[in-house]
Amino acid sequence: MPVDWRPLSRVAIFVTELQSKLLATAITIVALFVLRRVVIRGVQAKVEELESVYRVRKVTTYTVTFVGLVSLGFIWLEAFDNLPTYLGLVSAGIAIGLSDLLKSIAGWVYIVVRRPFRVGDRIEVAGSKGDVVDIRLFRFSLIEVGGWVDADQSTFRLLHIPNGRVFTETVANYTEGFDFVWHEIPVLITFESDWRRGEEILYEALASRAPELEEEAARRIRDTARRYHIKIGALTPTVYLTVRDSGVLLTARFLTHTRHRRSSEQTVWKSILEQIENDPTVELAYPTARMFLQGPINVATELPQIGVPDPSDRHHAAPGTDV
Repeated sequence: MPVDWRPLSRVAIFVTELQSKLLATAITIVALFVLRRVVIRGVQAKVEELESVYRVRKVTTYTVTFVGLVSLGFIWLEAFDNLPTYLGLVSAGIAIGLSDLLKSIAGWVYIVVRRPFRVGDRIEVAGSKGDVVDIRLFRFSLIEVGGWVDADQSTFRLLHIPNGRVFTETVANYTEGFDFVWHEIPVLITFESDWRRGEEILYEALASRAPELEEEAARRIRDTARRYHIKIGALTPTVYLTVRDSGVLLTARFLTHTRHRRSSEQTVWKSILEQIENDPTVELAYPTARMFLQGPINVATELPQIGVPDPSDRHHAAPGTDV
């Protein structure tokens, strides 16, 4: 009876193919590893800037990894013989492994095409605020504004934000279209003050010291309204009045340049303080403590000293005293 050698021959072919694939895999890995080392050492020998060396190292590593995965796919996956399947697998691998980089590239395209901000604009994104100084393929850079510095002034700290944040975070642009913002100065005066006179003082300060920007701002807003549905309201300075627990709150509201908020506020405050200083009917409110006594009080025995009462001395107060 003849022996069927076909199963053995299939095993031999399988072993031979496996050995060939293992050999090709080893050669591919070694070659890519050597190539990466050669490129990095060559750059380190010619470039002294650490940041450039770091970037070359990263790019080389990503490139070698990608080429290695594609090469191993050709060696081990028979599906790679079918080009559409191969492209689908490569695309899926890239989308999964480099999702953050692809999102940053898509964000860069969006920034360049749609222009939510440009170099020089003041923006706020992901809780970071500053002036845009650079836009690159993977990230944009800001000169930080605010932080530990008051009134939107620069800290001179650079912030690098991935471009992909424009898809997941709210982007606030302070200067797109028109370089103005509304600014408010709250002034709290006592209940005993003449609030009508206080209101007049604020209007006088705004009329004399606040920037005259109504015409320029209206013109720029009209230009911007061609792209956005913006309704132009009153742009003149105004004063709002409300009541708080400790006094009457007068709020001065006026337009100012985005980058001039601090200087504009200082100018208006100087005028307000100068006028309040010369007007006895208006006093600024501040935290105070008042004592209320009930029942008859013997001034000679119970209040021997005229002045500020000692809050810790409670034995003189009648029941119901609020110290």
